[in-house]
Amino acid sequence: MRKFLFKISLYILGVAGVLLFLGSYADGNTDDNYMHFAVEKPQNIILGDSRSVQGIVPEVLKTKLLVPFDNFSLNIVESPYGPVYLKALKRKLNPDTQNGVFILTVSPWNLALNGSVNKIEDFPEEHSPLNNMYFYDKSPNYEYLVRNYSKSWFRIYLDREAAGRSNTFLHKDGWMEVNVDMNKDSVAARVAVKIKEYKAVLNTYRLSEERLEAINQIIDYLKPKGTVYLVRIPASKNMMALEDERFPEFNTLMKDLSKKKQVKFYDFSGQSDDFIYTDGNHMYSKSAKILTAQIADSIKAEQNRLK
Repeated sequence: MRKFLFKISLYILGVAGVLLFLGSYADGNTDDNYMHFAVEKPQNIILGDSRSVQGIVPEVLKTKLLVPFDNFSLNIVESPYGPVYLKALKRKLNPDTQNGVFILTVSPWNLALNGSVNKIEDFPEEHSPLNNMYFYDKSPNYEYLVRNYSKSWFRIYLDREAAGRSNTFLHKDGWMEVNVDMNKDSVAARVAVKIKEYKAVLNTYRLSEERLEAINQIIDYLKPKGTVYLVRIPASKNMMALEDERFPEFNTLMKDLSKKKQVKFYDFSGQSDDFIYTDGNHMYSKSAKILTAQIADSIKAEQNRLK
């Protein structure tokens, strides 16, 4: 029996050693979320959905505002405004934060809910990594890999950054750099698919009181720690037309929120033609840097005004 237990223990130790080795190679190629849980806790943060994670570049903000940023945006399924996002923010943000800069990107989608959902436990983000993670600043983050990585761990090593960056590479600062074929026909095909997807669900979504309450709570949590800015990122003209048709009251709602909470609201939704999009919904990386520079300039102007 002792020999059997000894052999089993050696086997278990061997497997654990292999997993520890493979997990040590986790990086921005591992999946679309891993790096959000594998860096130091930030004091300046960006919140939002997939438009935000692709559309706001922390390095550009750092260059212009002289402080490092972390883009803690995921997507409309995993990081819409709600109790889960607030809980995650409290674990993600450096608890010693003072004079932080907080950019909350808003769209009808990250403040909306499918009309068929009535209970909080049925919210889609209940299945988000944001809801099952405790550690947000471990590297390697084995908790994340155990709880949320579904592929073989050998893929972590095989797909590591050193072997070549993936088409959706998540930088350490949380920016997702997407590299796809930007040929006119390829873009048009992706736009057609994306518009069709959104048209199919457009009328099933409504602005959610629960999500609006959550963004109020997030602002209340952040304001004592620094300055909050609301930002609406543009999409293509066709996509913005869909949103404005379904949610015509949205911008007024955000202006009212900014006035009530005494925070600035920067609305870029009318500047669709100033930028290039990979699929009509998400900004191309070069345009993302231009938009981020404009956001930074707006924030810098406001900071100078208040001096």
